[in-house]
Order: sequence, then C-alpha cells, then structure tokens
Amino acid sequence: MQQRTLGKSGLSVSAIGYGAMGLSFGYGPAIDRADGIALLRAAVERGVTLFDTAQVYGPFANEELVGEALAPFRGQVTIATKFGFNFETDSKERPLDSRPEYIRRMTEGSLKRLRVDAIDLYYQHRVDPNVPIEDVAGTMKELIREGKVKRWGLSEAGAATIRRAHAVQPVTALQSEYSLWWREPESKTFAVLEELGIGLVPFSPLGRGFLTGEVKRAEDLPADDFRHDDPRYQGANFDANVAAAAKVREIAEGLGATAGQVALAWVLAQGDDIVPIPGTKRRKWLEQNVAAADLKLSADVLAALGAALAPGKVQGPRYSAERMAMVDR
Repeated sequence: MQQRTLGKSGLSVSAIGYGAMGLSFGYGPAIDRADGIALLRAAVERGVTLFDTAQVYGPFANEELVGEALAPFRGQVTIATKFGFNFETDSKERPLDSRPEYIRRMTEGSLKRLRVDAIDLYYQHRVDPNVPIEDVAGTMKELIREGKVKRWGLSEAGAATIRRAHAVQPVTALQSEYSLWWREPESKTFAVLEELGIGLVPFSPLGRGFLTGEVKRAEDLPADDFRHDDPRYQGANFDANVAAAAKVREIAEGLGATAGQVALAWVLAQGDDIVPIPGTKRRKWLEQNVAAADLKLSADVLAALGAALAPGKVQGPRYSAERMAMVDR
C-alpha cells in the first residue's frame, strides 16, 4: 500500500489505517478474541501499518487485543492509543480527566496492555475543560523526553486548542470525524492543520457505516450499538440521508467499485497527509477498504460527490447534545 506522512512529523504510515474500536466496543457485541487477532494480523498482511485504539474502548479490552495481535510486528506498525477519561468512578458516563498525574498513571497501563516500550502516537481523547491544554502538552513533552511516548496528538479539538497545544509540544495529528457525511473540519480545522504541519486522521470515514449502503435505522441496531445516540440514523433524518447518499452508490456502480471504496477514495483525495482509519469486524470489508487506496477519482467525480453531500445536505447532528458538548473545545 502507498504510504503517507502525517503533516511535518516525519511519521510515515499506510494511506489507510485501521480503527480497532468496533472489535471490542461501540458497534454491538465484541468480536471473538481469536477472530479479532486474526483480523488485525490480516490487516498487517494487506499493508496496513497504522492501528488505532483507546483506553476507553472496553475499557482496556481493545488495547489488550491490539497489543496481543500486533506483538509479532513490532517495528513494522504504528499503534495509536488515547487517554483522557477517568476509570476510577462508578459513573456509567466516565468523566474527562487529563490531570498530568492521572495521564502518567494511565500511560503505564497502556504500555503494558499494548506490550510496547513506547507509545507510537498518543492522543488526548477529548479536551478536558478543567485542565489547561498547556499542562497536557507539557506532560506529553516530558513523556516524550522520557522515551515513553514517541509522538502525540489531539482528538476532536478546536483550532484555538490545537494552536495552544502545538506551541508547547508539536502535535503530530488531529483525529476527528471526517467524511463525505461530515464536512465540518474543512471550515473549522483544515487551515490550522495546514499552517502548523499537522496530519489529519479521520475516524468514521464511512459515516459510521452509512456510506457503505449496508445500513440500518438506529432502532434496528443492537442495543449496545452507539449509533443509537446518532441523530443522523433516526426518523426523518435517516430517510433524507439515505436519499443523499444514493449518489455515492450510483457513482460507485459506474466505476465498478463499492460505495465504501468511493467514500474512502474521496477522503484520501482531500489531502496528502490525510489517513482515514475505517474499522470493520469482517475480512471482506477489510479487503475492500484496503483496495480503496488504489482507487483514483476524477475531478468531475470528486465534485459530484462533494455536491451530493455538501454541508447542509446531511440531516441531523452527529451526536446527542450531551456528547456534542465534549467536542471542538
């Protein structure tokens, strides 16, 4: 697979990465452990070198799965994980916690679960309004100096926060939702990422599965599928969004590709340092996702796709009001 460099960091990874969250968390029941290990290793065999996990996925189960699966490939792959939630509470909704001392404690656990001496790419999962971002960046700077972290990034952070963090310790990548289905980063963060030389790692580049055409209404999904909290999957929003996404399927059919491949190819075409991380529990979809790296879309096709799902065409916010309050700080 072709390689891409995330911003000015010098970190070279596969053009398409792998988001491991759904193997353990968020999209219905967790996958059988042996099947998850086999799938992750199949991704390596197909050229994927960027793998994404987080402490909160499980919690911890996803880091353990990724660590075991990728142990034979140390030095060949880049493993990204995330900190920033508190696990010392009985609350179902885990509070944010990026206090420096807590970051340090949680880092030790991630190193053990991932079976590594240093975390390749360590994201703050969500910006903690109770901890100055300068303190978080300073902690990352110390951990990098100590050899426990190689590079760091931010997830779902706003432009002002990115600037403040980068001024203390250079940020390698911003991870945020971005796809044909969610275009806000184009107006909110693209300019600052380009200016500062920071790469973009889009999660949900397939619209949480919506853009594949293999999609169900929220009420038809498993009870533990987090898309129940996505208004775009509900009621009249769902119907309007199916109609808008029909253009993706139409174009894909004309190219002899799948709708998912076209959606991924569109994301890749938006910048040379954009590396999407689609996730899947099935090898069939893994192979299709990887093949999207070789799909080149013409300027006319890119324009048609962009127009079909232009901002305003997709109905509904991407999270409930409570979850939206945790992004773009």
